[in-house]
Amino acid sequence: MPARFESKLCTRAQLRERVASLPKPVVFTNGVFDLLHRGHVSYLDEARALGASLVVAVNTDASVRRLGKGDDRPINSCADRMAVLAALESVSLVVDFDEDTAREAVVEARPDIYVKGGDYVVENTPEGRAVLDAGGSVKAIVFEHDRSTTRTLARIREAGGA
Repeated sequence: MPARFESKLCTRAQLRERVASLPKPVVFTNGVFDLLHRGHVSYLDEARALGASLVVAVNTDASVRRLGKGDDRPINSCADRMAVLAALESVSLVVDFDEDTAREAVVEARPDIYVKGGDYVVENTPEGRAVLDAGGSVKAIVFEHDRSTTRTLARIREAGGA
């Protein structure tokens, strides 16, 4: 029997229809979400509070490698990262994307609000521009907790753990 959270997993082919059935307003965000930490879950909780539903698009493994995060990234597979995100109460739907940006997934999903972490100028991202062009809004969420998967992995490597 599949875990209950697996019903939140979505393919790109299903995205438009699945998002259309979610309570409005729909909030959309995207990222790698490798080695999920407190900063991630706080960010996702705050994003969900902006609307009635939260859609999270996750970079595929190939997409992560193209981002230049390191030859050993991601640590967790896309399927595992998606499952962990789907298990969070704040997350309504999880989909992957293989492109360098989530712009096409955003266009398909047609969210009301696009959010990104405070280290981005959201209006200047391809995803943010797509939402604004469709009449939606964008918001940057300030990171509450100073956490970073890249820094965590660096600490592990320094300690001889990888």
